[in-house]
Amino acid sequence: MPALHLRRIRPSRAAGGITAALLLAALVPPPASVSLPGIAGASLAGPAAVAAQATEGRQETPGYVKREVMIPMRDGIRLHTTIYTPVGAAEDLPFIMQRTPYSCRPYGPDGIGIGFASRAIQADGYIFVCQDVRGRWMSEGVYDNMRPHVPGDGPDGTAVDESSDTWDTIDWLLANVEGHNGKVGMKGISYPGFYAAAALPEAHPALAASSPQAPIADFYFDDFHHRGAFTQAYFLITGLFAYEKTEPTSQAWYDMYRPPTPDGYRWHLHELGPLSNADRFYGEDAVFWQQIVEHPDYDAFWQSRSILPHLTGIDHAVLTVGGFFDAEDLYGPLNIYRTVERENPGTFNAIVMGPWSHGDWGRTRGAQVVGDIWFGDGLSESFQEEVEAPFFRHFLKGEGEAPTFEALMYDTGRREWTAFDRWPPADAQRMRMYLRDREVLSPDAPAPGEAEFTEYLSDPNEPVPYTDRTRIVFTPRAYMSEDQRFAESRPDVIEFMTEPLEEAVTFAGDLTAHLQVSVTGTDADFAVKLIDVYPDDTPNNDHTPDGIYLAGYQQMVRSEIQRGRYRNSFERPEPFEPGEVTLVEFPLQDVYHTFEPGHRIMIQVQSTWFPLFDRNPQTFVPNIYKAVEGNFVKAFHRVWHTAGRERWHTAGRESWVEGWVR
Repeated sequence: MPALHLRRIRPSRAAGGITAALLLAALVPPPASVSLPGIAGASLAGPAAVAAQATEGRQETPGYVKREVMIPMRDGIRLHTTIYTPVGAAEDLPFIMQRTPYSCRPYGPDGIGIGFASRAIQADGYIFVCQDVRGRWMSEGVYDNMRPHVPGDGPDGTAVDESSDTWDTIDWLLANVEGHNGKVGMKGISYPGFYAAAALPEAHPALAASSPQAPIADFYFDDFHHRGAFTQAYFLITGLFAYEKTEPTSQAWYDMYRPPTPDGYRWHLHELGPLSNADRFYGEDAVFWQQIVEHPDYDAFWQSRSILPHLTGIDHAVLTVGGFFDAEDLYGPLNIYRTVERENPGTFNAIVMGPWSHGDWGRTRGAQVVGDIWFGDGLSESFQEEVEAPFFRHFLKGEGEAPTFEALMYDTGRREWTAFDRWPPADAQRMRMYLRDREVLSPDAPAPGEAEFTEYLSDPNEPVPYTDRTRIVFTPRAYMSEDQRFAESRPDVIEFMTEPLEEAVTFAGDLTAHLQVSVTGTDADFAVKLIDVYPDDTPNNDHTPDGIYLAGYQQMVRSEIQRGRYRNSFERPEPFEPGEVTLVEFPLQDVYHTFEPGHRIMIQVQSTWFPLFDRNPQTFVPNIYKAVEGNFVKAFHRVWHTAGRERWHTAGRESWVEGWVR
């Protein structure tokens, strides 16, 4: 029997009828092992329930008793919650809960809405709970995108946040649902993943296992922004989050504009134009859009919405999941994992990153394909059955073994899983790839006498497209692994490439772009792409789409954009001094990718990437969201390689991309 210890509920959460109490909590036994094909390598008693009674409806559906309840929070707001209890369970079961802004349909007595749990998890047997978060669908209250976390209960003792709402919900469940074992797990993908992460700080003691999957960590660096640039591809779905409802509803109360053309590039450039025209689509009642416009910089509004500073004091198991080709939420899982690891030594904390686009691991799909590239078969199913289900089974039921890996990563070049006991791997070393004259990419620094820079003309009125496929998309996905040959042919995209590799090179960990640049304007963006160039004799495979040829394919592996005005501070933007050489340095996020022998490594650099991200006018204006047509001007941009022969030993103007290599 594991040793027991006493733990006191944090009194800062003793509000709205929640009282401090002493709990007996079983320590989790040391982790054991879990296998996956291709990989190397006493119950809690809940505190007193919220005193107010919840209104509810109860109906037995096939296999489950379904209850719909309105659970009161400490401030009196009630949240619509659906509870599915298996019929005829032979033992007390844990809860697995999802909190979502996307609706806990189906409402009413008919139908079961537990699609957020895989078949493997459902087969294990749990009490499933789905909750509409505050201000969404059938719940009361006012919605707030990534509601700020308030440590404790705030200065006046009445503050609420997603952690307190989760606490109050768990408290009610423990007191009002029969047949549970006193333990709760949380999971969710995308926005529900954020709510799982937001419940980590000051968590309820019954919360024993959390799995934030594709979670948002900070809206300014993930999802709606990337390092200061607005994700314009999201413009058409902004309405989903922008409008407040006036009362609980089972029907959509928001509207999203549907362009009359499938040509996304043309619509965004000519029909929408500068974002200052957006009021034609989102007026003053579109609250979230107006917040975006009025807060272009990383000010207190955005800083308060980052969950990362609050990920401390976590004492239950965390499994973060993401996709290396997730165009929506890549920053979130990587940085939530890192922060939990750094701030909570001794806590079980692991990460899984597969060759998935947004949420692919939650689907049953057989072949895993992103864009044109096939990565393997059954990867999502094996994750669900051999990693996710055993994680919850161990920490919520005490059955089976806990995962032994710290990081379970999929090599997107070799197409195989590797389990690591730390990330980046302990044997990885930093390597620089220098951007040199004549489109050369090399681990060797430029030599004296090489040309000092490569120059291109950037025109925001003729921006570089992010894909060669004309389409309107509401959320971008496939481009994360798409062929970049269309961009190489553009004069406003510069590229640097190695010779064919004689030996394999594996990047494993975070990447950094270090660009020495000068511009003739007063503002500029810089996007950097890491690309795997296939040999010219690469054959197609059974999953290659018609009309696509893998011979010479330039597969994007990783990419990121940096808004130049924020090169030194995201809070205090500053213009460029025309002609002055300036350092622009930024992370590209993590990769785990092997460039095989015969392949080449390519880096592309450009300053527009449209309509994936909004256009920088290249004239410094106080707020780019309010820039007008006349602000958008052409400018010459230089990426510097050397300081010139006479200044070689002193100036140090080299540009490079640096990463962890095994």
